[in-house]
Amino acid sequence: MHQPEPVGLRVLHLTQPVDGGVARVVTDLARAQLAAGLHVTVACPDSALTGELRSLGADVRRWEATRSPGACLPGEVRRLARVVDEVRPALVHAHSAKAGLAGRLAVRGRIPTVFQPHAWSFEAVGGTVAALALNWERFGARWAARLVCVSEAERATGERAGIAGRWHVVPNGVDPEHFRPGPAGPARAALLPDLDPAAPLVVCVGRLCRQKGQDVLLRAWADVVREAPGARLVLVGDGPDRAALRSLAPRSVVFAGNAADAAPWYRAADLVVLPSRWEGMALAPLEALACGRAVVLSEVDGARESLPADLLPHCLVPADDPKALAGAVTALLADPSLRASLGHRGSRHVLSTHDVRRTAEAVADLYRELLGQVPAARVEPSECRESLHP
Repeated sequence: MHQPEPVGLRVLHLTQPVDGGVARVVTDLARAQLAAGLHVTVACPDSALTGELRSLGADVRRWEATRSPGACLPGEVRRLARVVDEVRPALVHAHSAKAGLAGRLAVRGRIPTVFQPHAWSFEAVGGTVAALALNWERFGARWAARLVCVSEAERATGERAGIAGRWHVVPNGVDPEHFRPGPAGPARAALLPDLDPAAPLVVCVGRLCRQKGQDVLLRAWADVVREAPGARLVLVGDGPDRAALRSLAPRSVVFAGNAADAAPWYRAADLVVLPSRWEGMALAPLEALACGRAVVLSEVDGARESLPADLLPHCLVPADDPKALAGAVTALLADPSLRASLGHRGSRHVLSTHDVRRTAEAVADLYRELLGQVPAARVEPSECRESLHP
């Protein structure tokens, strides 16, 4: 039986970015922790996320920060240190690379600090910048009481890179009450009223950026429509690569922009694709599977752990490989019964292993363990490796 939450516990979440999967994780954790009676504060840039968090009852502190490190970093660290002094949290939980950088510099281990990378920063860049990012992660690990990864693969990537820390693996989860199966017809009619109901529809949900690999999907798309005439592709999301992607896209591709709720897009789809170049464990495939839709995703960190073993041959392709991606998409579009079977099996898998309530409880267990402890000093690789993977 789980212990009750300590009365008056104050948790401070730090996040930049304020959209996509990271924002979803922060929102889900805040909701669960508020329901459990914790005092939850989130420091983040002003955005739609701040309004959503306030509507849940969280205390939101404005922390303006750019997505990438740069000349603004010292000021960002100073502002964050002031927030920490004002909030006086029992525990700090920093999400993603930028908040992890600024947060650990601001706190420097004086308060138990959880760092959750949500995919490693050094995978997103190259050359000298990648070397600097890796050196920081190796150094900054000393100021994290725990390093929380969303997949065993993400943890292994960190260990192979020489990051020494106290590890926990807490797989991502989704809300099965919101992301649930439903008929495609009504969703498709509402979202794409001019689309032929019989047209094959592929949906990709994600920030329009190099990480998510929409350019790989667009390079594969010509081969797909050659085998599946009339097929349409919808890119749901926005981001820095929007203009470049539009220049690659034929008329059969729709740019839908950001969606406050992606669930109707998953239900409208015949197939959901996420051709990422790197991840920790992407939320979009879990959400699509929870909605009963078959997926195709690239084999990056977390992908194999997102899928039941019997889906791997149909749903997993090498990263950055347009030919392999086109082949998998074409094969599934041509086989409705297989798609339905994969979606059904995937939905059962997500319900059993990736329910967001399990994720929130695993994080709560970690907080309980850390409360009252002195933050961990630098840890050697041979020391504690802990996993909360189900």
